Amino acid sequence: MSDLDVTEQVSPSTAPGEDLVLEIRGDGDFETAEMSLSIGPAHPATHGVLRIVLDMDGERIRDAHPVIGYMHRGFEKLAEHRDYRQIMALTNRHDWLSGFNNELGVALAVERMLEMEVPDRAQWIRMLLAEWGRILNHLMFVGSYAIELGAITPMFYAFREREDIQYLLESATGGRLHFTYNQAGGIKNDLPKGFLQQSAALVPKVRARLQDYVDLILGNEIFQGRTKGVGPLPPEVALAYGVTGPTLHATGVPEDSRVTEPYLKYGDIDVHVPVGDNGDSFDRFAVLLGRIEASLDMIDQIHDHVPAGPVNQKLPKILKAPEGFTYVRTENPLGQLGYFLQSDGSKNPWRMKMRTASFSNVQVLPYLLRGALMPDAISILGSVFFVVGDVDR
Repeated sequence: MSDLDVTEQVSPSTAPGEDLVLEIRGDGDFETAEMSLSIGPAHPATHGVLRIVLDMDGERIRDAHPVIGYMHRGFEKLAEHRDYRQIMALTNRHDWLSGFNNELGVALAVERMLEMEVPDRAQWIRMLLAEWGRILNHLMFVGSYAIELGAITPMFYAFREREDIQYLLESATGGRLHFTYNQAGGIKNDLPKGFLQQSAALVPKVRARLQDYVDLILGNEIFQGRTKGVGPLPPEVALAYGVTGPTLHATGVPEDSRVTEPYLKYGDIDVHVPVGDNGDSFDRFAVLLGRIEASLDMIDQIHDHVPAGPVNQKLPKILKAPEGFTYVRTENPLGQLGYFLQSDGSKNPWRMKMRTASFSNVQVLPYLLRGALMPDAISILGSVFFVVGDVDR
């Protein structure tokens, strides 16, 4: 609302070409119109089909209502009709930017149920590919967030690095998006000859190019004006909503299951968790860049630890888990991913449930959008990183 009322006063004798007299009074209010505005549903080529219904008072957002379910494909129920080998392929797809990391979590859950030991070489290779997968995911959001704010060049830069990493992972797994490289007891096959050398050579190349994103985006005064102080999220609110990953880290909370509950060999290396100060859109983006740098540091350490030896366990023709249940959480690119598996002793899981990062991150959107101006809505939405398949699953 404005406390200034601008009224145009035109004298009946005003001749054509003469100046109009504007009278400004301080005792009036600007009248605004209330409306319901729908953002989306967006095309699945973006982050997925999500719709946000905004209750507007002029340009001010009074409330926001995420509408989910447009992409629901029932991964959890489908898994109950697949055996423990087949569900790996399903989990590639709910967050299509984190295929390797998705399948890693369910592989760990199956192995825990079977009390199966995984060879050391397989564990280190899993970590290596998981960190490259994390960088792949973050690069997509680094580029797409810039586009949402009107800058197209960073997306070209992001795909430059992504193609180099995709080529590396494809040489080992045979896939570019859906890898299905993990299996119960290890990985599908060993790394091709020269893979570790190629991986080591790619690290300084990607690290040097990170400065381009700092110069193009993070240090850009227009970007700073659009993101600093926009959509601040207090840490206690983030924790109450179950927010995880870079969105939580931007609030200053360094919760990361690679540190607090290490899996694979993360307890044997230094894991840095970058955090922000204000929890706003700027900090969320800055943390994303910091996580890329942290993953590169971990990849450097992993190269020095990969031992020789087998990469999988010999499995029976029919894989059955004993009766019981387990829950495994991993730090996925967008936040914490948890798999709950329950077995009745057959070859299929009796129940599978997923705790996905995107679902919790989307829940906090109404809090962030209330009271914001319409031009800031896209800045906020783009900085709360989610993939809608990870919400609907």
